[in-house]
Amino acid sequence: MGSFSLWHWLILLILVIVPLIFIIRNPPAGPNRFGGPPVAMGFGQAISSYFRKYVDFTGRASRSEFWFSTLFVVLVSIALYAVDRTEVSNRIWSLATLLPSIAMATRRFHDINRSGWHQLLGLLFPIGTIAVLVWYCRAPAADHSRTSVFA
Repeated sequence: MGSFSLWHWLILLILVIVPLIFIIRNPPAGPNRFGGPPVAMGFGQAISSYFRKYVDFTGRASRSEFWFSTLFVVLVSIALYAVDRTEVSNRIWSLATLLPSIAMATRRFHDINRSGWHQLLGLLFPIGTIAVLVWYCRAPAADHSRTSVFA
């Protein structure tokens, strides 16, 4: 039972090696292909933008816009859980913010010149979650060709 079979190697290949191909690959060099640079936003502006662009998967989102809207969603979830312990209102809130959260994350990936489909790395592969979190924190750059993957 202690041996490492072919199936174990195949699972290791799928869960670790395949996502690493997408993680290590640099985004296209040159100007950002998803539009002009986003503006930095305050807390209120970010929340307004979050709901105004409910299912807008085009354009770019700045780090401040992404993190302030994420903070708002988490704070409301905590408040709803404190008020309603049956979690019915929290589940309704989660469903209501599912699409705008995916759209916001897609626009955040566009800001670092990556496709929004890279979000799937965080959902499907354990090692992808780390890379997605690092990419959410990453500053946009006009030329990614000289930067490392986790810079």
